[in-house]
Amino acid sequence: MSWQSYVDEQLMYEIEGNTLTSAAILGQDGSVWAQSASFPQGPGGVTIKKTNQALIIGIYDEPMTPGQCNMIVERLGDYLIEQGL
Repeated sequence: MSWQSYVDEQLMYEIEGNTLTSAAILGQDGSVWAQSASFPQGPGGVTIKKTNQALIIGIYDEPMTPGQCNMIVERLGDYLIEQGL
């Protein structure tokens, strides 16, 4: 199965009459493996940090850089992990 098939047949799957607005599978290096037609692309991005009990999500646009967004999100995530959260 191709990566695009996972997006088209799994992520964009209709459930109880509803579907996701958009979806994508990305490599950890930021490369796009597959995406829905409506997946937004532009001069921004997102950083997600998983802690023991939460997901922290930071969304940015230029002129902020990916590294700056990562630093902000990672800093809070690391603090929450230290607190056992």
